[in-house]
Amino acid sequence: MAVRHEIRFMLNDRDVSVSDLGASNTLLDFLRLDQRLTGTKEGCAEGDCGACTVLVGRLHDGELRYEAVNACIRFLASVDGCHVVTVEHLRGADGGLHPVQQAMVDEHGSQCGFCTPGFVMSLYALWMQVPEPTELQVETALQGNLCRCTGYSPIIRAAHAISRHGTPASDFLMQERKAVTTKLAAFDDGARVEVGPDDNRAIIPASVADLADVLTVTPDATIVAGATDVGLWVTKFLRPIGPAVFIGLIDGLKRIETKADGIHLGAGVSYSEAEETLTKAFPHLADYWSRIAGWQVRNMGTIGGNIANGSPIGDTPPVLIALDASIILRCGDSQRVVPLADFFVDYGKQDREAGDFVEAIHIPTSTEDWRHAAYKISKRRDEDISSVAAGFAVKVDNNVITEARLAFGGMAATPKRAAAAEAALVGLAFDATSFETAAKALAKDFSPLTDWRASADYRLKVAQNLLKRFWLEQSGSAEAVRLSA
Repeated sequence: MAVRHEIRFMLNDRDVSVSDLGASNTLLDFLRLDQRLTGTKEGCAEGDCGACTVLVGRLHDGELRYEAVNACIRFLASVDGCHVVTVEHLRGADGGLHPVQQAMVDEHGSQCGFCTPGFVMSLYALWMQVPEPTELQVETALQGNLCRCTGYSPIIRAAHAISRHGTPASDFLMQERKAVTTKLAAFDDGARVEVGPDDNRAIIPASVADLADVLTVTPDATIVAGATDVGLWVTKFLRPIGPAVFIGLIDGLKRIETKADGIHLGAGVSYSEAEETLTKAFPHLADYWSRIAGWQVRNMGTIGGNIANGSPIGDTPPVLIALDASIILRCGDSQRVVPLADFFVDYGKQDREAGDFVEAIHIPTSTEDWRHAAYKISKRRDEDISSVAAGFAVKVDNNVITEARLAFGGMAATPKRAAAAEAALVGLAFDATSFETAAKALAKDFSPLTDWRASADYRLKVAQNLLKRFWLEQSGSAEAVRLSA
């Protein structure tokens, strides 16, 4: 295996090669401290405020895609082979303000200006995809951007006004797309990348097979996919992560396949990449999916990483467990399939041996006799960690419940099925009384903790009420409409 000892990428309009870096170096520090591109700001340093938003363009199956990402928790090693675009690179057709910037000026979308570059970059990413966005699309794109002084109304007006100042077809990134695509393709030399000292080494495997080889030799390495959690280990806790293996751009982990038996997702598929496929197959996930973090985090974070992390409050495990998902674990050339519900053993412990990594997730096809729902309860509606998350799947035959999968996050040390509540439902009629019985049984399944997100009593009551809400929604009652409003 050929090994390269530098990363190579495009930064705005020039090629960059960096060999003096380690696993914990962030893209934001490189931009601000090394390159003096200070338009990209540091605010929260945890991917919540959006002041550090930049665009990262990458090739996927030969197609160049640009995504808004948080530079504060994006590690520099992870942009190998990419095109990084900062606010300094934006320009209009006449060399003046870019259409997004001009719209912000005209609509008075900036006061102190600290947050403005991040808003501009998020709106730019949206505009290239949807030149005439709806208000919901604008609000979704800005979930990960925080403004404390201007207020969002003028910024939303600016989003609707961008196309008055130009079109994506005439934008410089669109006009240069062919040249950038050629450049990024040339960067891909098929080599493994290894940079940095041994205790802070960054390793970028060349393929899934190479990843398996790397972890066989370095089983204790930190695996970094989207870095939406590992990034905070560095920026908030100052933890060393080296040696670290960066897997976010391995094509073999980015595959999405829909077959007769279900959906097969590579572990490196991001929330944004999976959204269309999953919400088409399971429409009940649409609202839930838009509440996973903010747009920038959904562009970076991966489903495989959310699972492998093992957090009891991870967003995807409860809903995937309810869908009877399984994961493919790989170690070297060996693979094994594990039901997702069985993967979580205890707090911080998963059914994973040294050298194992999550290679893929399989979600079986559902049938019309299954009723589904997904819920997230949090202090804020958008971009917040859940206090309680739930995924429900109930099979009904002639108005009798024949199977039930009720999975919760935030209620125990791991994402967990509610075995007593499930047993209480099976064999009963599909009616309100059955779900009231199941709600009472939840007290046998969980003894939740009290923390700053929610008290134990609140969590249990919420979980019980979600079962009631599920029944109300499935029965089409007027109260369900009120609850959803």
